[in-house]
Amino acid sequence: MAGSIKDILKNPVGIKVNGSLWIESDGQPFFGPGPVELLERIEATGSISMAAKEMKMSYKKAWELVSQLNAQMAAPVVIPQAGGEKGGGSTITPEAAKLIQYHRQLRERFAAFLEAESARLKK
Repeated sequence: MAGSIKDILKNPVGIKVNGSLWIESDGQPFFGPGPVELLERIEATGSISMAAKEMKMSYKKAWELVSQLNAQMAAPVVIPQAGGEKGGGSTITPEAAKLIQYHRQLRERFAAFLEAESARLKK
């Protein structure tokens, strides 16, 4: 192919490659920025309910995300604790921390890819 993409763009200066990133199973997304944030907020607050409130998400939706995540993993990523004297709560597992870390690294590699492809548009 002769030339570059720059040759057919009207204004390549303001153009960049962008995208979203998530993990799928059988064509269905189950882990991306929303679930990452939910896990991080559960870790910070010790509560699915509080994490959901901070995200302006319904408790039901948060529970559905937690259930979907737990169903996809070899070991649970969130351990709910029944109410009691202290009112219960939830904790994330070491597996959740690994998943969060993997997603952060994946996003860094993806950002580098997007930046490189954007630079190619301007060559």
